[in-house]
Amino acid sequence: MSDSSSFPPPGLYRVIKTYDHNEGLSVVFRQFQASESHCRYIHGYALAFSFTFATQTLDGRGWCLDFGALKPLRAWLHENFDHTMLVALSDPELERITDLAANEMVQLRLLPEVGCEAFAAHAYQFAAEFVHRETSGRVWVEKVEVREHGGNAASFEPRR
Repeated sequence: MSDSSSFPPPGLYRVIKTYDHNEGLSVVFRQFQASESHCRYIHGYALAFSFTFATQTLDGRGWCLDFGALKPLRAWLHENFDHTMLVALSDPELERITDLAANEMVQLRLLPEVGCEAFAAHAYQFAAEFVHRETSGRVWVEKVEVREHGGNAASFEPRR
């Protein structure tokens, strides 16, 4: 017979929310610094995002996080990654690209950096602030993963 006073043992609870490729988060971008790679050209993907949330304490329903409360996260993903062009602020062609946006040819989103690693960090920042606010700090984001397709992914995890 086990001692119920030690259940559950100390540890972390984790849940994962995924917005898969069929979510329709279709973006184009280029990595102008990749001078010896075809990634220097404007290209696109239907991105997939996976968020790992963690807590030491479950809520009154026995949940780490209510997935239904993540609607603002999904809306933010669509605002930033649905039929958008993502461009680094340091792109030497920024003026020409902003002309495309001014002529309503692209929905432009300017970021400090572009690429899956940068997209994961960008999504982490929004999700971390959102979930901290919504749970009064009880839940945090452990990791964000971004997938271009089944073969390529990048993730961001804050240092702890």
